[in-house]
Amino acid sequence: MSPSTTPRTPTAPPVDRTAGGTTRRRRRGPRTWLAVLPLLAFTGLCFGLPLGAIAFGAVTRGDPASGATALTGEHLARSLQGPYLDSLIGSVQLSALTALVGGVLGVVIAQAVVTSGSPGLRGATLTASGVLANFGGVPLAFAFIATAGISGVVTRLADLGGLGWNLYSFTGLTVVYLYFLTPLMVLVIAPALDGLRPQWREAAQNSGATAGQFWRHVGLPVLAPSLLGGFVLLFGTAFAAHATAAALVGGSVPLVTLKIADALSGNVLTGQENVALALGLDMILIAGLVMAVYLPLQRRSARWLR
Repeated sequence: MSPSTTPRTPTAPPVDRTAGGTTRRRRRGPRTWLAVLPLLAFTGLCFGLPLGAIAFGAVTRGDPASGATALTGEHLARSLQGPYLDSLIGSVQLSALTALVGGVLGVVIAQAVVTSGSPGLRGATLTASGVLANFGGVPLAFAFIATAGISGVVTRLADLGGLGWNLYSFTGLTVVYLYFLTPLMVLVIAPALDGLRPQWREAAQNSGATAGQFWRHVGLPVLAPSLLGGFVLLFGTAFAAHATAAALVGGSVPLVTLKIADALSGNVLTGQENVALALGLDMILIAGLVMAVYLPLQRRSARWLR
């Protein structure tokens, strides 16, 4: 058979996948934006407007006589000086310490519950954690004052005063914050610990790996996104807490939320509302910086799960 008469296998016409993909994306684009519009509107209304108001008040100054508004950096500069700067540093230190300690304690408790294999213990622990994680504010402060305060029941029975214990201090406030931050970490990390399959541990043991090697090469890389997310959540919760610290320590421990309340109410100086807004903007910037550090680490850790 000559080459000219050799039958040819019919082939499908070439498809421009790029063009096709582009066309599909263009068709889905408007629908996607329409579906996201309610979320964008909600975000802009609940977060964008307050943020804009805080930023505007932090960088402007009004003239009482003429009513004119002018830009100024005086409020931001004052928020980073003297007692205001001390309050920012104190809040960051307290939040970082309680987030770290609460995260470690939460992981230990959640790991013990998960490995126990007891449905009753798991249900009781998660239920109690859900209640305690939302128990804060003035009721929590009163509970600690009644038990571990100067005249508290536990303080008298254990003679904590003779040991140098002081509830109304940085250390006492740290213990109080751990009361609701540790259960919060238990709720966050327990589902991630469930994702550690027993087959992985068995495979590591069969390969001669120790428990430390398993956690270093398998357990921690898998749990890293959840651990980082839990730390950021605990840090933000402690950083923004106000009612518990206000009812417990007042102004004896410098915290930025207490300074904002004092500036808004005029307890120390009148006419410091814009400084309070500047402090609020500083808090937003610090929270944004924490998130900026967390997100790249979270993406890098998420690759280990693929």
